[in-house]
This record gives sequence, C-alpha cells and structure tokens, in this order.
Amino acid sequence: MKRIPLEAILALLLGLALGLGYAWIVSPVNVVDAVPSALRADFKDQYRAVIAASYAANSDLPRAEARLALLGNSDSYQALSGQAQRALASGDALQSYQLAQLASALQGLTPTVISSTPTSSAAQVPSPAAETSIPPILPSTSTPFDDSILFPEYTATPRATRTPLPPPAPPFELLEQETVCDETLAEGLLQVVTITSNNRVQIPGVELILSWAGGEEHFFTGFKPELGNGYADAILSANVIYSLRVASGGTVLTGLAAPTCTRTSGETYLGSLKITFYRP
Repeated sequence: MKRIPLEAILALLLGLALGLGYAWIVSPVNVVDAVPSALRADFKDQYRAVIAASYAANSDLPRAEARLALLGNSDSYQALSGQAQRALASGDALQSYQLAQLASALQGLTPTVISSTPTSSAAQVPSPAAETSIPPILPSTSTPFDDSILFPEYTATPRATRTPLPPPAPPFELLEQETVCDETLAEGLLQVVTITSNNRVQIPGVELILSWAGGEEHFFTGFKPELGNGYADAILSANVIYSLRVASGGTVLTGLAAPTCTRTSGETYLGSLKITFYRP
C-alpha cells in the first residue's frame, strides 16, 4: 500500500487554507438586492410587521397583498395569524393587533376593532417675521419716505389634513350560550367563539374582557387555530360570578358561573360554558 507523500498533504492543506482565506477575508460573498422570499424567518417576521403597520395607517389592501406575495408564503393568512399570536405572547399588543387586522382583511372581514383615536392636528401659527425698524417721522427737512422698500409678507401655513378613518365595525351580539359537561375538558373552562353572521366565518384578533369582583382578564381569539381562528378560552373559578363582553362593544353577559356537572362515577365537578358571539 503506497503512502501519500507528506508534501502532497501539506500542499492540499495550504491550498485549502489559501482558498478559505480568499473566500472569507479577501473577497467574501456579498448578497445584494436579495428577494424577500430569501430572508431568514425572523427577518420575514419584521417584514410582515412593517406591512401590517403600513396597512393600519393607509388601509391599502391590494398593496399589502402585493408586498406579502414577495415573501413566498403558501398561506399569508396563517403566517400573519401565527405571528400575531407570538407578538401578543411576547407582550407587543399593538403589533399583534395590526397583524390580526391585516389577517382579517385578507379573509374579507371588517377589522375587529379600531382602538386608535384620531389625533387632532394642532393649528400651526405662522412664526412672526423679524421686526423691521421704521424710522421716526421727522420734520419736513428729513429725507422723503422711499416707497420702494419691500416689507415682509406674512403667509399663513396651511393646516394639516386629517386622514379619514374607516367606519367602526358593528358591535357583537350573543348568538348562543350553552352548558357543556365533558369530562375530557378542563374544569371551569369558558369557551368563546366569534363569527360573522352571513357566512359563519370565524373572526381572529377579537379582544374579550372577563371581569369579576375585584379583577379583570383580557384575552383574544385566534391563539388556538387548531380549535378555530375565532376561538378563545379562559378558566372560571368555583363560586365566582363573572361578566363577559367584547372590548369593541356589544352585548354584555352578566351572572356567568361555572356549572356543576356529575361524572359517570357520581362525583361532581366544574363543567364548562360555551358562548358564541356574532357580528351582524
């Protein structure tokens, strides 16, 4: 068996070192004008967040759809919904709402809630020009007044125009409320579903407020897409009376409490409530 000459091994190692040094240091590869679909996953999330913020400002859905198409996602709605859930879990409620609002628009739905208040444009007062010193009137022996002197003209600055906002969506109304005794569910589970009235499409990103004596909890639909895009849940404690409402307005449910159910073994346990809201 022939041994490889040491000189050949050293030459290969030297050639490899020189090649890596040239490729990494002397002339590294620079990616220029890469398409958005080639971005890393976290950069794609930033790109979607900017698109959603732009849509929240101008409501230009065709332009937002064209920008989302550049990312090459097979389902932009699912990508937006998933990112909205991650944003809310990280504490960024504004970005979560903007992403959910754009996702709803892609499904042909009216934005869930318009929580932003139009900011009034303060009148801009024109800044005074520099004071012009006018010589005092002297006796007839003084130099005649030169009427060719041009005095400064004061031009009022126009007021900023207010960007029109889309009309608010109609408030949600109660469609159905039922007691559920299912031993496979968590005890005291409150299940809420939000849908449209015409085609029964579930609506994600709806903010719900569950309140009781001395406390309040806010939660959103769409965080469990495997159970439905308009699904949300919370846990009810025993012997506590609750009220439930949609943050954007509508029917307020009061006197809610976890029902008492009986297992097949004869033991009692806290059952569940299922409530369905619809938008007219």
